[in-house]
Amino acid sequence: MTPRDLAIFTALAEYRYLRSTYLHAIAGGKSATRFIERLGDLFHQSFIGRPEKQWDFAQARHQPVVHELGPGARCALGEAGQQILPRTYLSATAHRQFGHAVMICESVASIELAVRARSDLRFIPWAEILQRAPAATRASPAPFRIPLGDTALIPDALFGLEYRTGAGKSYRFFALEIDRGTMPVHRTDAAQTSYLAKLAAYQSLVERRLHKQHWGISSLFVLTITTGPERVANMLRGAMKQNVGPLFLFKAATPETLVTPMCGLLSEPWERAALPALAIGESG
Repeated sequence: MTPRDLAIFTALAEYRYLRSTYLHAIAGGKSATRFIERLGDLFHQSFIGRPEKQWDFAQARHQPVVHELGPGARCALGEAGQQILPRTYLSATAHRQFGHAVMICESVASIELAVRARSDLRFIPWAEILQRAPAATRASPAPFRIPLGDTALIPDALFGLEYRTGAGKSYRFFALEIDRGTMPVHRTDAAQTSYLAKLAAYQSLVERRLHKQHWGISSLFVLTITTGPERVANMLRGAMKQNVGPLFLFKAATPETLVTPMCGLLSEPWERAALPALAIGESG
């Protein structure tokens, strides 16, 4: 085992699923070809795995391979006493919505990789948020689930950013939602599920400051990554009608654009309803 091997294993333990492009960006190495060869060695020695579900993707054989932890990597991490701070709360079992799970990992990893390139920012992973949450939340079997009356909200991911300026430090926290276009944006029957109904639930959560009560975090921005500009525009129109406010941000990204780290998720502006766009990497 080399330090780079352990870095690969740690990243997979933190995220659950990552493509070779992300692992290379995280673990480093001058030669991408040699890195891919090393991943092949680790796979054939059962240190890491390649989820079978990925071969159902269109063009899967022509895209960077998705990897996950294997039994050998778990043993190596345990022997090394490596500290793991999970970035996602995806379970270790197989996921029925595998493509959705991969997009969660790639979106959060894209933001963290962009943060690492800047000295004025620090990425705050889900595990660190949980460590500082109220005792009742820490003791919960599903601490990422926030009760909301007769229902509950479970963000696809939760993370924070620490902004370091001459005036000191400030913080923002983000709930991430991945929308792959399978849920209607709105419905005439309010009793049926829709994306705008989900946003209304988030709006209620924010207005009641349940994020502070449940997770102990001072703010909560809701980030939506969806399939394209037209769907973003549709969501913005609905959000404007619902007057959801400045904390709801929208951006288009597809599985194809996320095949390699999309660092623009941090640096490029996200759309808001009836308000100027906002880049989450800027504290102002």
